[in-house]
Amino acid sequence: MKEELLEQFLHYLATERQLSPHTLDNYSRDLTRFLDFVEAENLGEWDGVDDKHVRQFVAKIHRQGLAGASIQRMLSAIRSFYRFLSREWVVEKNPALSVQAPKSPRKLPSTLDADQMVQLLDIPIIDAVSARDAAIMELIYSSGLRISELVGLDMHSLDLADKSLRVTGKGSKTRMLPIGGKAVNAVESWLDYRHEFADYAENALFVSKRGSRISVRAVQQRMDYWGKRLGVQGKVHPHRLRHSFASHMLESSGDLRAVQELLGHEDISTTQIYTHLDFQHLMQVYEGAHPRAHKKDK
Repeated sequence: MKEELLEQFLHYLATERQLSPHTLDNYSRDLTRFLDFVEAENLGEWDGVDDKHVRQFVAKIHRQGLAGASIQRMLSAIRSFYRFLSREWVVEKNPALSVQAPKSPRKLPSTLDADQMVQLLDIPIIDAVSARDAAIMELIYSSGLRISELVGLDMHSLDLADKSLRVTGKGSKTRMLPIGGKAVNAVESWLDYRHEFADYAENALFVSKRGSRISVRAVQQRMDYWGKRLGVQGKVHPHRLRHSFASHMLESSGDLRAVQELLGHEDISTTQIYTHLDFQHLMQVYEGAHPRAHKKDK
């Protein structure tokens, strides 16, 4: 009976909700895992499960190493399933409603320090490709751009005389950003070469050798290439430069609201992660410099 009801629910998701095959696979996998738990615990039919049992299930899969986000997804599937069972008059209550997934520790973004940024941005300009790559990296670090914002830039997005650019971010929201002098120089150098790749009708600021707008994947590959060639520690990718921009700006200015505006964050809590990075930096300086930061051996 339990298996039949689960099949009915998956059929409902596929036909009435018209969920994608990928989403259906997730529901099926998550609920099958919950079904195995219910059977192993001899809980009977679905109406024999209460919130205590759901918490036991969550604790078990958490001990097995499942991340908080995955457990949250699994709980969401269980809640949806029980809403369906309630609608079908199979159960009277939803045992997963009051159960919360354990919070995963927030992973701090990886950044490059100022010296590493100088090392990375020291690209020898010898041709159109190197000029383009240097301009891309200077612009991301100068203005804290998302990779999608960078590849979406058009020729008219920039005002080099005013040292500013207009970007379209998440939710199609636009914002004006300043461009640093080094980035202005790098973009001007790229514009001297751009005609080698792009024809007059192409609007994209950054283009591939084929003359079309450069892809996200191509930018990622080029940055990885330069990171390895210039001996920068760790993997270099666009988001790492954006993180470095945010961390360095906050470290120098302490103005969280300004950094939020520059990054285009809707919620300041998203920006606040960089205060943790700043504190880590301060702790490193403190522990290395303060004579009483460490206990001395007796």
